[in-house]
Parts: sequence; C-alpha cells; structure tokens
Amino acid sequence: MEKLQAALERARHSRGAPQETKAITAGLRPTPSNLWTDIPTFDVADHLLQSHRVVTRQAGPSAAPFDILRTKLLVQMRQNGWRRLAITSPTPNSGKTTVACNLALGLGRQSDMHSILMDLDLRSPSISSFFETKPPHDIGDLMTRKVDFARQALRFGDNVLCSMASHKDNDPSRILLAEETTEVIDEIEATYKPDLMIFDLPSVLVNDDTRAFLKNVDCALIVVRANTTRYAQLDVCEREVAEQTNVLGVVLNAYPYSEKA
Repeated sequence: MEKLQAALERARHSRGAPQETKAITAGLRPTPSNLWTDIPTFDVADHLLQSHRVVTRQAGPSAAPFDILRTKLLVQMRQNGWRRLAITSPTPNSGKTTVACNLALGLGRQSDMHSILMDLDLRSPSISSFFETKPPHDIGDLMTRKVDFARQALRFGDNVLCSMASHKDNDPSRILLAEETTEVIDEIEATYKPDLMIFDLPSVLVNDDTRAFLKNVDCALIVVRANTTRYAQLDVCEREVAEQTNVLGVVLNAYPYSEKA
C-alpha cells in the first residue's frame, strides 16, 4: 500500500509541471501481465473497423500514415519522459477519434508496448461505436468509483486496454474537473503500468470539458480538418492547450491530394 501511495504522489507531482522533462530508462517498467490478461477481451471484424476508417490493425499502405505518426510521437514522448497523451481538436468532426483509435491499434502491433485508450469525450462518446462494442459499465462509473477498472475496461488483443463510454453525459465537467478523476487515473497508471495512455477528449472550442481535464496529461495532439478548420480556430485552440500542457503537434486530417502530384 505504501508503494502504491508513493507512486500516486510521484504521478501527481509530475502532472503539476507540464514543461518539466523527466528521464525514462528502457526496461525498468515491468507490466503486471496477469492483471492485463484478466481483463475481458473484445474483437471487431476488419470490415467494421474499416468502415470507421480504423486501418491500423495490420501493417500496410493504409496504416502507413498512422504508423509514421505513432513513431514520431513515441520518439518525442520518450525523449521527454511523457506517458499521457490527449487528443483533441478545435471543433467537432475533425477526426480526433479516428486518430486516437488508429494510434491505439497501431501501438497494439508493438508487442513490447502496453497502451490504454480512454474515451473522455463524454458529451459525444464514439469509441464504442468505432469498435462496435458496448462496455460492461460506463467510464463515468469508473471515474466516480462505482466500479473499478478491472470490471469496466475491455482488452483488444494482448496489449491494448480500452475504457469506453456507454452513453452520453450532459454535464461531464463535474467528472473531468474532479480531483477524484485525477486520483483514479493515477491509480490505473500505478497499477497497470502502461507505456502510454491515450485520452480522446472533446473539441476545445465547444465547451470547457477539455480545459477541465488537460491538467492530467503530459502532452496533447491537436487534430484539424483540411478545408474546414479555420486558422483562427487552430490558433485559439493551440494557445488554450499550451496554457495547461505541452503541445506535441498538429495533425492535418482529410487533406485532398493527387497521386500524380
């Protein structure tokens, strides 16, 4: 119990200094494999994944752009000792959940890595729809301690755990802003020891939900949609995110291109 408490205190301390660079040593983060294998599994047919533009289950031309993104973010996060990644966007329908799911499954092909994907876009959750799977309990019940992570999460393959929402929440800020949510996430990280945690967050400019949660992550990836997102929206979003955490980068989604170009 004392070791767990010490781990939680260290995690809370690291959250409090977004710009701090923390060292990371390979091979010193063992995963409690029995805890992961105890999580119930789910599977999704390839054609259903592809219908939601989730294409990274296997390597190939379609997966290549996301694999490049995966490698770039892993290199930068490892250099800085970061383990918690938020994915957001200035406005809805930019493709942030598509990016989050593709990154999670792409990481799942790395047999030496363990990742956790959490759907915290609670007003409009969509990861369960992308995976055509309903969780046994809502992620809101996890954050309010009505159920523990072992009963709420589901496992995709050997090394990706998914914590999904089962319904919309009209007032999620009460969860995302709560200190209890910070404690729950700290406990999950200390217990399951993932190499990377990915949080699918709401769009920044539509409500205060993402602002309420960003204190809990090390860095954020901003997804914008070509010919839809305005530069002014990206500028405001980037400044808002940078006030609370490190901006890892910006992903331009749905860019129209010609193979002849």
